[in-house]
Amino acid sequence: MANQRGAATFEVDGHTITAITADPATPADRGDPAAPSGKPLIAALPGGTYTARYFDVAGSPEGSFMDVAAANGYRVVAFDRPGYGGSTPLEPDANTFTRHAELLSAAVAQAAERAGADGVILAGHSIGGMIALMIAAAGPGFPLIGVSATGMGAVIPPGGAAEALAALPPDATVDLPYGERDKVMFGPASTYRAEGLRQAHGSYAPVPVRELIQAPRWPEEHLPQVAPRVGVPVHNALGEYDALWDSAPENVARFAAMFTAAPFVDAAVARGTGHCIDHHTLGFALHLRQLAFAEECAVWAAGLR
Repeated sequence: MANQRGAATFEVDGHTITAITADPATPADRGDPAAPSGKPLIAALPGGTYTARYFDVAGSPEGSFMDVAAANGYRVVAFDRPGYGGSTPLEPDANTFTRHAELLSAAVAQAAERAGADGVILAGHSIGGMIALMIAAAGPGFPLIGVSATGMGAVIPPGGAAEALAALPPDATVDLPYGERDKVMFGPASTYRAEGLRQAHGSYAPVPVRELIQAPRWPEEHLPQVAPRVGVPVHNALGEYDALWDSAPENVARFAAMFTAAPFVDAAVARGTGHCIDHHTLGFALHLRQLAFAEECAVWAAGLR
């Protein structure tokens, strides 16, 4: 299913941020690669242990998120966060989600300018979702019209997998074995395809433990301050079988209720999926919901102009 992929590089404050790109699949939308497609640019931020390739794993026969978005006329730029892919790593003490948000916000602004985009949707998974919300709350220097934050929410169960990962040596970078990652990232065997699992292994990367320490603290240390400052529409989805977050419906509703300044919030449980929702067979259902959300955001933003 993979459409033509490109590569992009952005320079921010002496740091290199790399990305992979997918252009709209139809000639009518594709046009001049340097010109607007008529739809928002989707800027995608992966979570911990994943490169930008997270968004190019085909969990379903319909393809990856990048395939589905491109097939529906969207241009996607999926970024390697600092320390992943070709992006410059940060020193342990500087490796904070706040710094990631600063660097990635500037990189997204450059991508939007290059694409001539008059609207941007941030799509972040897990840690990428946390950072996407932090970018939105800070008032970015690009025309943000919506945020889709998946694989993250309001409640991390005490004593669960997230806290176990956070107990690793703080200044280490660890390359977790596939089998150990799979236990955390995927739901029951009936919820994903062997091909999706195989492709997911190609998107895994070593992870700075500092990220794993910050992630379980984020709902208490950042979310209460971040959520009320997000003034664009918000989409959220948590996997039914998420091993890191508590995806009980009441917790999903609790997350949504915190975004008091958002024009509208769509939050739901992604049925039949684990933490890496996109890589499951029903990941395609999430992708359709995200694109529907993007269309709604575009109409909302047009009403402001």
